[in-house]
Amino acid sequence: MIICVAGLRGVPRVLGGVETHCEQLFPRLQKLRSNDSFTIIARRGYVAEQISEYGGVRVVALPHSRSRYFETISNTIGAVFYAKFVAHADLLHLHGIGPALTAPFAKALGMKVISTYHSRNYEQAKWNMVARAALRMGEMCAVFFSDHIIAVSPWMTEDLKRRFPISARKIHFIPNGADHLLDRESVAHSTAAGLLASYGLEKNKYMLTAGRLVPEKGFHDLIKAFEATDLGLKLVIAGDANQKDAYSRSLLSLASDRIVFTGILSPPALHALLQHASLFVLPSHNEGMPIIALEAIAAGAPVLLSDIPSNLDLKLGSQNYFKVRDIENLRLKLAGDHGRLRVPREQIVAKYNWDAICAETNSVYGAALRDSPAIRSGPRPVLR
Repeated sequence: MIICVAGLRGVPRVLGGVETHCEQLFPRLQKLRSNDSFTIIARRGYVAEQISEYGGVRVVALPHSRSRYFETISNTIGAVFYAKFVAHADLLHLHGIGPALTAPFAKALGMKVISTYHSRNYEQAKWNMVARAALRMGEMCAVFFSDHIIAVSPWMTEDLKRRFPISARKIHFIPNGADHLLDRESVAHSTAAGLLASYGLEKNKYMLTAGRLVPEKGFHDLIKAFEATDLGLKLVIAGDANQKDAYSRSLLSLASDRIVFTGILSPPALHALLQHASLFVLPSHNEGMPIIALEAIAAGAPVLLSDIPSNLDLKLGSQNYFKVRDIENLRLKLAGDHGRLRVPREQIVAKYNWDAICAETNSVYGAALRDSPAIRSGPRPVLR
């Protein structure tokens, strides 16, 4: 069987929750389905080589628009035609509701389609009215034209089933994982001292957050709350913007002796900072299922999350949440005892396990392909 994956920027080590999800999932699926061929279709602006391989999975980089509004869809349209006419794919796995706009075309070309619903992207502040309308249309295309839909959080799964009851039978909850940084632990310990020193940090003397520098991550809320405290700690923001804009520039202008921007970190470096942070904070206004919060818990960091539905789905204690967008409530939580915010990581790692997630995804593949009359396997396609 030939499977193509589209909608993400690329792998490996490309910033983003969808990218981390795919980086962890598809090498595992390739091992599990060793007779099948997996190709991830990436974007040329995010990967170094036009054709490469990662974890046994072929990665092909196709062109895309440089515009914020057309980058994803332009690449995904190309991915659909590549999947059908170059790879001769049996199944196209789309990631995100924007890429799902192409689901009707993929179905018309005879491919099975699975869509993974990562987030309600139309709620993000960066999009204008036209883009939000297009994303809502993408949501409908995912629901009505995909053979199966995977939602990464319980609340999104139930919300989709409630709003689209006719499609409820093909909507499945399969979460993100938490255990992928654990093999970095020895590397993190050996490099931690030098890494912290390079940013002027001391163990347990800083709070950490991470993600793309976009409004929905709520970093401006965190900075306001942090600046209203006097705890003798620093605030570290790990991440960057894919495209520099007024918002990201306004955040970066706030860098100071107390507020440190690291840019994008490698997985070992991120794990080291998580291990030695006094507190990890995720002030997001919008998330699917926050992989970075799972990573923080797996690293043993105390965590404080906004009380949006996807964060509440993790079912931590009430002390681990603050009211989203409420600067004063966040300030009070930051000023509290961070030790009380530590979470038993063994429970989280056991519950959000990538191998189990891979097995569940494989079951959805089986359901989608069970009645397909012509499933192929054989040599991997060559880019033309």
